[in-house]
Amino acid sequence: MKLELSKNKDFWAGMMLLGIGVAAMFISRDYRFGSALRMGPGFFPTILGGILTAFGICIMAVGLRSGEKIQGSLSLRALVMLPLSLILFGILMQLAGFIPALVALVFVSAASGREFRLMEVLLLTVLLTVASVALFIWGLGLPYPLIKGF
Repeated sequence: MKLELSKNKDFWAGMMLLGIGVAAMFISRDYRFGSALRMGPGFFPTILGGILTAFGICIMAVGLRSGEKIQGSLSLRALVMLPLSLILFGILMQLAGFIPALVALVFVSAASGREFRLMEVLLLTVLLTVASVALFIWGLGLPYPLIKGF
């Protein structure tokens, strides 16, 4: 049995989780940790980083046992559109408000796939926008304007 790590999808998914988890713990190392009752600013990123690291190691181990290969090719459109949607969200949050930023995020990220269907994306946009406004703005009370100027 020949093991090719460069084409093993579970191995690379585990490596991604492991990298993000270790980076989170590394970045938060200088923050005060606190305790479970009085959490400091380093508590959440350190714990989450540890959980991501553990999941990453488990997924890497599964990948090394199964040997399942990556199928298909790399999508250049997704590599460009997905980061662009996040950048647009950040810019539009400042310039236009929460709702326009969220609409742009959903539309641009949906356009990164090959199966873009306008009615499905519109429905998804409405549902995600309503749920996000209810949760983040009304539920958690985050101080973001829904639409800038209103």
